[in-house]
Amino acid sequence: MKRKRQYECSDCEKTFLDNRSLTLHLRNHTGDNHYQCSICDKAFSDRWQFEIHMRTHSGEKPYQCKYCDKAFSVRCNLINHIRTHTGEKPYQCSHCEKAFPMNSHLKTHMMLHTGERPYQCTQCDKGFSQHTHLKLHLMSHTGEKPYQCSHCDKSFTQRCNLTSHTRIHTGEKPYQCHHCANAFSEGGDLKKHLRIHTGEKPFQCSLCDIAFAQQKMLSRHLKKIHSGTTND
Repeated sequence: MKRKRQYECSDCEKTFLDNRSLTLHLRNHTGDNHYQCSICDKAFSDRWQFEIHMRTHSGEKPYQCKYCDKAFSVRCNLINHIRTHTGEKPYQCSHCEKAFPMNSHLKTHMMLHTGERPYQCTQCDKGFSQHTHLKLHLMSHTGEKPYQCSHCDKSFTQRCNLTSHTRIHTGEKPYQCHHCANAFSEGGDLKKHLRIHTGEKPFQCSLCDIAFAQQKMLSRHLKKIHSGTTND
């Protein structure tokens, strides 16, 4: 298969599939931004990027999902979202069988194979494959916990952890089992519960042929049955 020619930026080594994209990118280095936002101080080299930015102020979301009521300001975000309904995963890993709905997810996954950690902590020697993971890690140095519970004095580094914690106060259980009347506050708890119905036992003992539905049950088995046993 003939490979498409790539256009490389001489300033930062980013590559592009066409010369127009490279030309637009180069304006980021030269400061040649023609399109100035009248509401904030941001400026853009490309009219399309400028129009997308203006939607953050206007709230306009012209791209509507046909499967649910969600709408998006950018068409590519709609395409990515629709894959959550269709299950389409067009981005295939060349090293293993995993596939992804978004190219960015594939790129992040590839770092598991390459060992690449482009986001380096300045406080210690740890590196990360994603910028969001680095930001969370930095909070372990600063002690920052920006997400404060409105019901008690606990605070959290991540919004998702605050959301989970808040359910202790509200009693909300949004994860409903479709096989019985049980409901759960955490998606992980529902996943464990579903194994009662499906019979799935993903935790296999390496010393015998017994398998378990939960990790803690496997740990208990190893301690009780195979204590002092090695699998050399």
